[in-house]
Amino acid sequence: MAKKMKKIHKVRLTVVVIIALAFLLMLFDAPAVYDKSADFVNAKMGTEFSHFSNIPFRLGLDLQGGTHLVYEADTSKVDSDQKGDAVEGVRDVIERRVNAFGVAEPIVQINKAKGKWRVIVELAGISDVKEAINMIGETPLLEFKEQNEEPPRELTPEENVELNQFNKDSLAKAEEALEKVLAGEDFSQVVKEYSDSDIDIETGGDLGWVTEKDPNGFLISNANLDKIELGQVYPEVISRPKGNYVVKFDDKRDGDTEVMASHILICYTGLETCTEETSKEDALTLIQEIKEEATPKNFAQKAKDHSTGPTGETGGDLGWFGKGQMVSEFEDAVYSMEVGDISDVVETQFGYHILHKVDERVVAEYKIAQVYTQAKTETDILPPNDAWKDTGLTGKQLDSARVEFDQNTTAAQVALEFNDEGKQLFAEITTRNVDKQVAIFLDGEPISIPRVNEPIKEGRAVITGDFDVTEAKLLSQRLNAGALPVPINLVSQQTVGASLGAESLTKSLFAGIVGLILVAIFMIVYYRLPGLLAVCALIIYGIVVLFIFKAIPVTLTLAGIAGFILSIGMAVDANVLIFERLKEELRTGKPLGNAVDEGFKRAWTSIRDGNVSTLITCLILAWFGTSMIKGFAITLSIGVLLSMFSAIVVTRQLLYLFVNPDKKSKSTWWFGVNPQNNAKHDAKQR
Repeated sequence: MAKKMKKIHKVRLTVVVIIALAFLLMLFDAPAVYDKSADFVNAKMGTEFSHFSNIPFRLGLDLQGGTHLVYEADTSKVDSDQKGDAVEGVRDVIERRVNAFGVAEPIVQINKAKGKWRVIVELAGISDVKEAINMIGETPLLEFKEQNEEPPRELTPEENVELNQFNKDSLAKAEEALEKVLAGEDFSQVVKEYSDSDIDIETGGDLGWVTEKDPNGFLISNANLDKIELGQVYPEVISRPKGNYVVKFDDKRDGDTEVMASHILICYTGLETCTEETSKEDALTLIQEIKEEATPKNFAQKAKDHSTGPTGETGGDLGWFGKGQMVSEFEDAVYSMEVGDISDVVETQFGYHILHKVDERVVAEYKIAQVYTQAKTETDILPPNDAWKDTGLTGKQLDSARVEFDQNTTAAQVALEFNDEGKQLFAEITTRNVDKQVAIFLDGEPISIPRVNEPIKEGRAVITGDFDVTEAKLLSQRLNAGALPVPINLVSQQTVGASLGAESLTKSLFAGIVGLILVAIFMIVYYRLPGLLAVCALIIYGIVVLFIFKAIPVTLTLAGIAGFILSIGMAVDANVLIFERLKEELRTGKPLGNAVDEGFKRAWTSIRDGNVSTLITCLILAWFGTSMIKGFAITLSIGVLLSMFSAIVVTRQLLYLFVNPDKKSKSTWWFGVNPQNNAKHDAKQR
């Protein structure tokens, strides 16, 4: 008897611990529930309960919005057996660069197709494509160049003939592709047959959702898409200097909202961007006086008369802009205004503003596909007519970079130290360029052009320029992060809007909740009490999984959410196996305790084998798959591991609360076994 009571107390204690732990983890998953309660109690009782730590879920590109960039690495000057290592170096450097700028969970991958190496970069939360490109750098190489004294040349007659014939063949190829799609052939198949873009061949030519401001936006106006029906192909080839295009119009939708606005800025002394000698108090007084007198009719003139910003000469006109292009205070104010309104005073890092909202529009987005055939220009054949030529000394030979200060002027400068190879190259460069200039380029721009007075053989150089300590630190940080071993060219860019990501997340969560409710109803109706306990265990399972997703953290994508929802189904499947075994044991007349033990024991091997095979599949997908597939595999594998714990431990302990291990149950209906089925089974046994 004592042993039996000890076991019951142990079960109860275990259940209490599981529920308490689940409650704490739920607060971590959804702290707003506790925070609202704490605020209510604080307001009523005068207490000072603090808020629970709020760590948001880490969302991927397709849910949070962001930028997808595809770069092509120029490995033409790299030995064939070293190309893989060179591109791997590109990946490492880009990853370090975006990490240095604080981008959460950047995804940088390498892909090789048809002999061309590409680097795919996904930056969640970065909606400004220009910012993303600048962050990575279109040609982020540290280079030392010497003066180019070679005269420029023109195309030879043979090169002219070659250029014209190439472009003629390219146009004919595009026209032939157009004829085929107009005749009814499948567009994606024509893309694979005729397109000169590897990316288009992989995607069937799909460019995704495009606006007129995007790099491919010229196709919208050139093809006059507003006058073409959905699913139709523009009946002419669009020719541009760099190629020919056959365009298909697939869909159209309303995108983000843009506004047209003007502003008047009054800055004050102490701001980095302000050259005016105006106190903050005087600036505020002046902007308030202007606000009192400003009307939509005189706003432009007021801006010309008073604004200290660069747009003052144009009447404060800012043109059209969308979300993410202005500072948050400015953006929040202008988007909350009605067209024609003039705002109250808005303070930003640039000073005091008043805003005039001139107009508002919804930007149309077009889903288009293309067949692209490459064309060439003279610049594709002739070497660049540059005032500077490469010396072979780049950031690859850089050993370290650090900030120093000039002993005479105390100006900040960046000291460079090269490795042995760089030391030799720098000695040769400075020897042949005595009394000449040598330019130091970073990201394709000259940042220092010193004159060489004598050969430098110590392997050290100094970058001087008009920059302060902060800029010098940033430059040394970028140099130490690494220069790219090979140049890269941006070949594709795509922006996923935050509104689209939020819509996808909402739909995914709705689908998951509906599925969970339907599964819960089925389990309770069919298995009764065990089904109800399984639903409780399933809720605990979901709380623990979401906690792990937050704590690791796991970057959630649509594919990852699909993996999580699938793991819920697998958790239910484990419970189904257990309960079916339990019903079989109860039909034999065994006591509930023995039936539960046998049910779990007999179901375990099936659960184990099924989940192990799933985990092996997840391992393969995570090892060889792309970022989307990896997200699916990771969330599914976490869910599968926890589903075994949920079914074998949590559900079992909850069942033990309702089980008398020694007595034969008189009412098996609560456990999904009808009494008449028991009677039939007993008669069959006799």
